[in-house]
Amino acid sequence: MPELRKDPVIGRWVIISTERDKRPDQFSGQASDPAEKPCPFCPGNESETPPEIYAVRKGGSARNTPGWDLRVVPSIAPFLRIEGDLDRKGKGIYDLMNGVGAHEIVIETNRHTANMADLSQEEIVNVVNCYIDRINDLENDERFKYVMVFKNYGWSAGGGRVRHARSQLIATPVNPKRVKEELVGARQYYDYHERCIFCDLIKQEIKTKDRVIMDLDGFIAISPFAARFPFEVWIIPKKHSCDFVNLEPDSRKYFAQILKAVLSKIKKGLNDPAYNYVLHTAPFRRKKMGYWKSIDHDYHWHMEIIPRLTRVAGFEWGTGFYICPVPPEDCARFLREVQV
Repeated sequence: MPELRKDPVIGRWVIISTERDKRPDQFSGQASDPAEKPCPFCPGNESETPPEIYAVRKGGSARNTPGWDLRVVPSIAPFLRIEGDLDRKGKGIYDLMNGVGAHEIVIETNRHTANMADLSQEEIVNVVNCYIDRINDLENDERFKYVMVFKNYGWSAGGGRVRHARSQLIATPVNPKRVKEELVGARQYYDYHERCIFCDLIKQEIKTKDRVIMDLDGFIAISPFAARFPFEVWIIPKKHSCDFVNLEPDSRKYFAQILKAVLSKIKKGLNDPAYNYVLHTAPFRRKKMGYWKSIDHDYHWHMEIIPRLTRVAGFEWGTGFYICPVPPEDCARFLREVQV
């Protein structure tokens, strides 16, 4: 019989549809992607991107020339633009403002390879360091409330026709609705229990072990209880922290290690599927912009990884429910057994 499960953080319901039950080994992510375009992100093609705003470079190499290990450049087609004022205003019952923000592309390696699973741990540490440095820098702009870090790998995940490992940062002048739902849910739980819901979730998952994929050096990777999608994975630090940017240098290495391991398991076990990941961290705190007073205690940063193995259809769009055709316990067990 199908099972309804409630997400303990935001209260969203998910249908675990055992009537459509598929075994984990029946999923395959391989798809025919369109032909690849010439790569503007490889060394020697620096003139094909906007000027870099951040880079990890070997000693002596000049900006916008070869010799880099990682580069950050503005998007050539930004969702939001850095120039201008917000100019908040009303138009009848509608609220609007200018599309001000920042949209940056993190070119994660100088090697022409697409999947972060194929990067070395050192290269992924460079990416983690870059995320932290860029978030800290963008916080200095008081127009911004949040920085969303995300990756689109593969055509069906929005990765485009250039197969060079990259991710994106977008600074927004408002807090994203999805993050705000977590903030509200975490605060409500804390107001009642005086504990972080994510910390309680970690303790329960470690105790039951049913949905744990990896438990490694201060981080846990789980298939969440109310998974929206098959093989959805959350990576959560076991030490409480609401801000990703406060990750200590040693912990950055351990986070890179578990991220590489999880992505490698997904690649090997599911035949290299397209995937997205998103990093959920606390928003900037500025009293004049609204202050989450207990956020240091109630919120817990984490990364969500979503392989693109199913499609969202009419029922999901109409109800806000998600339908997952395989129990997360089965997904966790399958990924645990994939050797990388």
